Amino acid sequence: MIDFEANALIATYSSMAVYTFAFILFTVDLAGRSATEGQSAPTRWLRSAMALTWLGWGVHLAATVMRGIAAQRVPWANMFEFGLTATLALVGVFLGISLFRDVRFVGSFITGFAILSLGIVATNFYVAVTPLPPALQDYWLVIHVFVAVLGTGFFATGAALSAAQLFQSSREAGNLQSRNWKFLSAFPQSDALEALAYRLTVIGFVFWTFTVIAGAIWAEHAWGRYWGWDTKEVWSFIIWVLFAGYIHARATRGWRGNPAAVLNLVGFAAVIFNFTIVNIFFKGLHVYSGL
Repeated sequence: MIDFEANALIATYSSMAVYTFAFILFTVDLAGRSATEGQSAPTRWLRSAMALTWLGWGVHLAATVMRGIAAQRVPWANMFEFGLTATLALVGVFLGISLFRDVRFVGSFITGFAILSLGIVATNFYVAVTPLPPALQDYWLVIHVFVAVLGTGFFATGAALSAAQLFQSSREAGNLQSRNWKFLSAFPQSDALEALAYRLTVIGFVFWTFTVIAGAIWAEHAWGRYWGWDTKEVWSFIIWVLFAGYIHARATRGWRGNPAAVLNLVGFAAVIFNFTIVNIFFKGLHVYSGL
């Protein structure tokens, strides 16, 4: 008989190993671009890194599916499972976007973030398969969390582009003259990075708006009220306000460029805070760390 739970954990660590090799190749590619003052054509390192990222994502997907089979439900009922699924969405969004736009220059960030996130949840927050709490035994679990995961994936990719925008903007202003920063010459211009980050964040914001609305409907169904100022509810709203502020700021002439990029990064930092600190150190009806 197949032990899906054990195999899911093995596949999780296997995907981390593949992502690690992809991260190394993405970094080697950037180092090579630094040495040659940027290259427009994809190198063999970059092509290999993307191939490994696809392979790692396939193994990662298998791990997530096997965890779901072992639990006989959707695999996002605790911090380990949500981390497993959220990183799958993050890498999936990156790979999906790469089919239409060349965003491979942030591959080091995406794979590095996936390795770090998977490592943390697998070593510190792993729990055996357990039954769902009564409040989670509802079809809204699938809708609410799945959309939140997608929104997080778009926010993360948008944040990576905003970070790249800040570095590229500094380079264009002449503040980064070191040889070590010459790989940025292979990146798009800062305004192009800003425009793409904005588009992806808007998509993430739409998903997050639906997440908050769906969460309110689910709360009324489970607890008899749409909003109760629970810790998770408050932070979800704070995240919504931060990204709404970013979108508004980006549409205002004086907030284009670096200030808007910084605000986008602050919004993503709030997402990470909501998933980590709120789940671990705060109590409430919404906190399902599984610990």
